[in-house]
Amino acid sequence: MKRLAGFSLPELLAAVAVAGLLASLGIAAVGRSIDRVNSAKCLSHLRQWGGALQCYIQESGGFLPRRGQGVQPVWVVDRPDDWFNSLAAYLEMPAYHDLYKAGKAPKPGARSVFVCPAARVTNSYTHFISYGMNMYLSRWDQPERSRVVQLPSPATLAFLADSPGGYASTVPSSRPFSVMPRHGGRANVAFVDGHVGSFPGDYLGCGSGEVAQPDIRWQPGLAGDTWRPVF
Repeated sequence: MKRLAGFSLPELLAAVAVAGLLASLGIAAVGRSIDRVNSAKCLSHLRQWGGALQCYIQESGGFLPRRGQGVQPVWVVDRPDDWFNSLAAYLEMPAYHDLYKAGKAPKPGARSVFVCPAARVTNSYTHFISYGMNMYLSRWDQPERSRVVQLPSPATLAFLADSPGGYASTVPSSRPFSVMPRHGGRANVAFVDGHVGSFPGDYLGCGSGEVAQPDIRWQPGLAGDTWRPVF
Protein backbone atom coordinates (compact mmCIF):
# COMPACT_ATOMS: atom_id res chain seq x y z
CA MET A 1 0.00 0.00 0.00
CA LYS A 2 1.31 3.40 -1.00
CA ARG A 3 1.98 5.92 1.74
CA LEU A 4 0.09 9.22 1.33
CA ALA A 5 2.41 12.17 0.95
CA GLY A 6 2.06 14.86 3.66
CA PHE A 7 2.99 18.52 3.72
CA SER A 8 6.55 19.46 4.39
CA LEU A 9 7.17 22.08 7.08
CA PRO A 10 7.89 24.87 4.55
CA GLU A 11 4.70 24.00 2.66
CA LEU A 12 2.68 24.02 5.87
CA LEU A 13 4.10 27.39 6.91
CA ALA A 14 3.33 28.80 3.47
CA ALA A 15 -0.24 27.51 3.65
CA VAL A 16 -0.71 29.06 7.10
CA ALA A 17 0.67 32.38 5.83
CA VAL A 18 -1.69 32.39 2.84
CA ALA A 19 -4.65 31.55 5.08
CA GLY A 20 -3.70 34.38 7.44
CA LEU A 21 -3.40 36.84 4.55
CA LEU A 22 -6.80 35.85 3.17
CA ALA A 23 -8.34 36.18 6.65
CA SER A 24 -6.84 39.66 7.14
CA LEU A 25 -8.11 40.77 3.73
CA GLY A 26 -11.55 39.46 4.63
CA ILE A 27 -11.53 41.27 7.97
CA ALA A 28 -10.42 44.50 6.27
CA ALA A 29 -13.22 44.15 3.71
CA VAL A 30 -15.77 43.62 6.47
CA GLY A 31 -14.39 46.66 8.30
CA ARG A 32 -14.75 48.83 5.21
CA SER A 33 -18.27 47.59 4.70
CA ILE A 34 -19.18 48.46 8.30
CA ASP A 35 -17.64 51.92 7.84
CA ARG A 36 -19.77 52.52 4.74
CA VAL A 37 -22.95 51.40 6.50
CA ASN A 38 -22.23 53.57 9.55
CA SER A 39 -21.46 56.58 7.36
CA ALA A 40 -24.69 56.10 5.43
CA LYS A 41 -26.69 55.93 8.68
CA CYS A 42 -24.89 59.02 9.97
CA LEU A 43 -25.68 60.96 6.79
CA SER A 44 -29.31 59.90 7.20
CA HIS A 45 -29.31 61.33 10.75
CA LEU A 46 -27.81 64.59 9.55
CA ARG A 47 -30.30 64.78 6.70
CA GLN A 48 -33.12 64.49 9.25
CA TRP A 49 -31.59 67.25 11.37
CA GLY A 50 -31.22 69.38 8.25
CA GLY A 51 -34.89 68.84 7.44
CA ALA A 52 -35.85 69.76 11.00
CA LEU A 53 -33.82 72.94 10.64
CA GLN A 54 -35.77 73.95 7.53
CA CYS A 55 -39.06 73.50 9.41
CA TYR A 56 -37.70 75.50 12.35
CA ILE A 57 -36.57 78.32 10.06
CA GLN A 58 -40.01 78.49 8.47
CA GLU A 59 -41.81 78.67 11.81
CA SER A 60 -39.36 81.02 13.55
CA GLY A 61 -39.36 83.82 11.01
CA GLY A 62 -36.04 82.82 9.48
CA PHE A 63 -34.00 82.36 12.65
CA LEU A 64 -31.70 79.43 13.43
CA PRO A 65 -31.68 77.73 16.86
CA ARG A 66 -28.93 78.45 19.36
CA ARG A 67 -25.75 76.40 19.08
CA GLY A 68 -25.54 75.35 22.75
CA GLN A 69 -22.27 75.78 24.62
CA GLY A 70 -19.05 76.42 22.75
CA VAL A 71 -15.51 75.27 23.42
CA GLN A 72 -16.29 73.50 26.70
CA PRO A 73 -18.10 70.16 27.12
CA VAL A 74 -21.84 70.67 27.32
CA TRP A 75 -23.39 70.69 30.77
CA VAL A 76 -26.25 73.19 30.27
CA VAL A 77 -29.03 71.25 28.54
CA ASP A 78 -32.22 72.97 29.76
CA ARG A 79 -32.38 75.92 27.33
CA PRO A 80 -35.31 75.47 24.90
CA ASP A 81 -33.59 77.45 22.14
CA ASP A 82 -30.57 75.15 21.87
CA TRP A 83 -30.65 73.00 18.73
CA PHE A 84 -30.76 69.65 20.54
CA ASN A 85 -33.97 70.75 22.28
CA SER A 86 -35.69 72.99 19.74
CA LEU A 87 -35.31 70.76 16.65
CA ALA A 88 -36.30 67.45 18.23
CA ALA A 89 -40.05 68.11 17.99
CA TYR A 90 -39.79 68.31 14.19
CA LEU A 91 -38.46 64.75 14.27
CA GLU A 92 -41.39 63.69 16.48
CA MET A 93 -39.19 62.93 19.46
CA PRO A 94 -38.63 64.47 22.90
CA ALA A 95 -36.12 67.27 23.40
CA TYR A 96 -32.75 66.13 24.67
CA HIS A 97 -33.39 67.76 28.04
CA ASP A 98 -36.61 65.78 28.46
CA LEU A 99 -34.81 62.55 27.62
CA TYR A 100 -32.08 63.41 30.11
CA LYS A 101 -34.57 64.21 32.91
CA ALA A 102 -36.30 60.89 32.28
CA GLY A 103 -33.00 59.00 32.47
CA LYS A 104 -33.22 58.14 28.77
CA ALA A 105 -30.44 60.30 27.33
CA PRO A 106 -28.89 58.54 24.30
CA LYS A 107 -25.70 56.58 24.94
CA PRO A 108 -22.99 55.37 22.55
CA GLY A 109 -24.42 52.73 20.25
CA ALA A 110 -28.02 53.86 20.78
CA ARG A 111 -30.33 53.89 17.78
CA SER A 112 -30.98 57.60 17.99
CA VAL A 113 -30.60 60.57 15.65
CA PHE A 114 -28.56 62.15 18.45
CA VAL A 115 -25.89 59.47 18.04
CA CYS A 116 -23.64 58.71 15.09
CA PRO A 117 -23.39 54.89 14.84
CA ALA A 118 -19.59 55.17 14.52
CA ALA A 119 -19.19 57.42 17.58
CA ARG A 120 -17.24 56.03 20.52
CA VAL A 121 -16.59 57.30 24.03
CA THR A 122 -13.21 59.04 24.17
CA ASN A 123 -13.66 60.88 27.47
CA SER A 124 -15.98 60.76 30.45
CA TYR A 125 -18.65 63.35 29.61
CA THR A 126 -21.98 63.84 31.32
CA HIS A 127 -23.80 64.18 27.99
CA PHE A 128 -23.10 62.19 24.84
CA ILE A 129 -24.24 64.14 21.79
CA SER A 130 -22.12 63.07 18.85
CA TYR A 131 -23.19 65.90 16.53
CA GLY A 132 -22.29 69.52 17.01
CA MET A 133 -23.71 72.73 15.55
CA ASN A 134 -21.37 75.12 13.77
CA MET A 135 -19.74 76.99 16.66
CA TYR A 136 -19.92 80.35 14.87
CA LEU A 137 -23.72 80.38 14.52
CA SER A 138 -26.31 81.63 17.04
CA ARG A 139 -23.84 82.00 19.88
CA TRP A 140 -25.12 82.92 23.32
CA ASP A 141 -22.88 86.00 23.39
CA GLN A 142 -24.95 87.41 20.52
CA PRO A 143 -28.15 89.32 21.36
CA GLU A 144 -30.22 87.25 18.94
CA ARG A 145 -30.00 84.03 17.00
CA SER A 146 -28.47 83.91 13.52
CA ARG A 147 -30.91 84.63 10.72
CA VAL A 148 -30.81 83.00 7.31
CA VAL A 149 -31.16 86.26 5.38
CA GLN A 150 -27.96 87.49 7.07
CA LEU A 151 -25.94 84.43 6.04
CA PRO A 152 -24.30 84.53 2.60
CA SER A 153 -24.55 81.26 0.65
CA PRO A 154 -26.38 78.89 3.05
CA ALA A 155 -25.54 76.04 0.66
CA THR A 156 -21.84 76.24 1.61
CA LEU A 157 -22.24 77.14 5.30
CA ALA A 158 -21.94 74.20 7.71
CA PHE A 159 -24.79 73.75 10.19
CA LEU A 160 -24.20 70.40 11.97
CA ALA A 161 -21.31 67.94 11.82
CA ASP A 162 -19.75 64.83 13.31
CA SER A 163 -18.25 65.84 16.63
CA PRO A 164 -16.81 64.12 19.69
CA GLY A 165 -19.47 63.03 22.15
CA GLY A 166 -19.82 65.62 24.87
CA TYR A 167 -19.86 68.85 22.87
CA ALA A 168 -22.96 70.65 21.56
CA SER A 169 -21.08 72.71 18.97
CA THR A 170 -18.02 72.12 16.85
CA VAL A 171 -15.60 73.44 14.24
CA PRO A 172 -12.44 71.92 12.71
CA SER A 173 -9.65 72.48 15.24
CA SER A 174 -6.70 70.98 17.09
CA ARG A 175 -8.78 71.17 20.27
CA PRO A 176 -11.01 68.39 21.73
CA PHE A 177 -14.20 70.01 20.36
CA SER A 178 -13.03 69.54 16.76
CA VAL A 179 -15.14 68.06 13.99
CA MET A 180 -14.46 64.32 14.13
CA PRO A 181 -13.47 62.46 10.90
CA ARG A 182 -14.58 59.07 12.17
CA HIS A 183 -15.76 57.56 8.86
CA GLY A 184 -12.53 56.23 7.41
CA GLY A 185 -10.90 59.62 7.84
CA ARG A 186 -13.95 61.51 6.62
CA ALA A 187 -16.50 63.65 8.47
CA ASN A 188 -20.16 64.12 7.61
CA VAL A 189 -21.74 67.57 7.55
CA ALA A 190 -25.25 69.04 7.19
CA PHE A 191 -25.51 72.52 5.68
CA VAL A 192 -27.78 75.45 6.49
CA ASP A 193 -29.79 74.82 3.31
CA GLY A 194 -30.49 71.23 4.43
CA HIS A 195 -28.25 69.15 2.16
CA VAL A 196 -25.50 66.88 3.52
CA GLY A 197 -22.01 65.88 2.45
CA SER A 198 -18.94 63.84 3.40
CA PHE A 199 -15.44 65.38 3.47
CA PRO A 200 -11.87 64.26 4.20
CA GLY A 201 -10.76 65.42 7.63
CA ASP A 202 -7.65 67.17 6.35
CA TYR A 203 -9.75 69.01 3.76
CA LEU A 204 -11.78 70.51 6.62
CA GLY A 205 -8.81 71.09 8.92
CA CYS A 206 -9.72 68.50 11.56
CA GLY A 207 -6.86 68.21 14.03
CA SER A 208 -5.25 71.45 12.86
CA GLY A 209 -7.70 74.30 12.31
CA GLU A 210 -10.59 75.18 10.03
CA VAL A 211 -9.94 75.57 6.32
CA ALA A 212 -12.33 77.61 4.19
CA GLN A 213 -13.05 75.62 1.03
CA PRO A 214 -15.15 76.52 -2.04
CA ASP A 215 -17.86 74.02 -1.07
CA ILE A 216 -17.80 74.34 2.73
CA ARG A 217 -17.03 77.05 5.24
CA TRP A 218 -17.66 77.64 8.95
CA GLN A 219 -17.43 81.38 9.47
CA PRO A 220 -20.65 83.13 8.39
CA GLY A 221 -18.78 86.27 7.36
CA LEU A 222 -20.93 88.79 9.21
CA ALA A 223 -19.60 92.33 9.23
CA GLY A 224 -18.10 93.33 12.58
CA ASP A 225 -18.18 89.82 14.06
CA THR A 226 -14.60 89.03 15.09
CA TRP A 227 -15.31 86.12 17.47
CA ARG A 228 -13.08 83.09 17.02
CA PRO A 229 -12.74 79.94 19.12
CA VAL A 230 -9.38 79.30 20.75
CA PHE A 231 -7.51 76.85 18.53
